[in-house]
Amino acid sequence: MPMPVIILIVVLAVAAVCAAAFFAVRAYKHRKLAEQLDKRDDDQVHYAFVINPSKPQAEQRKQHIQEFCEAKHLTQVEYIGTQLDKDGRACALEALEHGADVVVAVGGDGTVRTVASALSGTGHALGIIPIGTGNLFARNMGIPVDDIDAALTVATSHGSRLVDVGRLTLLDDEAADHGHAFLIIAGIGFDAVMIDDTDPELKKNISWLAYFVSGVKNLFAPKYKGDVTITSADGSTHTTHGLTFRTFMAGNCGQIPVFSLMPDAVYDDGILDYEIIDTSGGLIGWANLFGDVLHQTITGKAQQSPLSTNSTVDQIQGVSAEIKLEKPVLAQVDGDMLPETQHIRFSVERKSLCVRVPEAPEANTSNVNNYYRNY
Repeated sequence: MPMPVIILIVVLAVAAVCAAAFFAVRAYKHRKLAEQLDKRDDDQVHYAFVINPSKPQAEQRKQHIQEFCEAKHLTQVEYIGTQLDKDGRACALEALEHGADVVVAVGGDGTVRTVASALSGTGHALGIIPIGTGNLFARNMGIPVDDIDAALTVATSHGSRLVDVGRLTLLDDEAADHGHAFLIIAGIGFDAVMIDDTDPELKKNISWLAYFVSGVKNLFAPKYKGDVTITSADGSTHTTHGLTFRTFMAGNCGQIPVFSLMPDAVYDDGILDYEIIDTSGGLIGWANLFGDVLHQTITGKAQQSPLSTNSTVDQIQGVSAEIKLEKPVLAQVDGDMLPETQHIRFSVERKSLCVRVPEAPEANTSNVNNYYRNY
């Protein structure tokens, strides 16, 4: 048998084994999740489902939710749809006015974060039914993204944990009355430009990979410069004047599909992980940066690759950061674009949000149940 044929057979065999292992692991996880959810107690309280009607099959999902609630004999249920002039935050505030005990975000990360913005610090639980493109926060929380019934079971039964909420405040926006919440990553610079330039149609077709296409288009965008002050958990501050960078990000969760951007980011430690990225040398620098991200994804440690020469990835932890820039830049929170800004502040609200999750640590669960009225 010719050697190329043998190699092809071996490659196909390895691929088949990997695929079988993947599906076996996924089936095992689904089975374990089902066993966990069977033990949960239904919670007969007032639910408000905040639905983003722009998401594919949103109307069908709403119908599914109605049938699920009827089967569970949940009678105190209302539905509030987001609109162009009424985001998830406004909908959640309306739900609270109506007496909702649990507000469930039905949408992508944008809907989840805006609903969370209103619920932070209120003691009311957030449920999540992920129907977006990335569903990054749901993934970080272990909430099923491919099983709506399982996600609904999680949202409508006891089992919660407390998580942090990040805030990005536009200090030069006199009309702003609140900081913009983020649960995953917020940033200024290249990451915001990449998100802003992503083709919506391409995003529908190839999901989060569309961001990489946009990123390639903006590899040679100008760098940014400004003064940065970071406040540590012990209250000490460190200021860097004239800092030059490609992107400045603040992370509450560091895991995205395939890669780990911030391995040390923990969503309930009361600390934000700041990542300051720069490159030089054109494509060489970007190639090195990719190697850095790949290195920390494999090792699980917030450190650069030892082979890196034309990129820098500085990772600093703190409770807040203030940045004054030479020129206005785009900003983003969990993939949602904000107006250009020259003066911003990142901050964190520690364990201010109660989120219904598939599995909550016992120590945390007792605190949640005591303080958050059994939500």
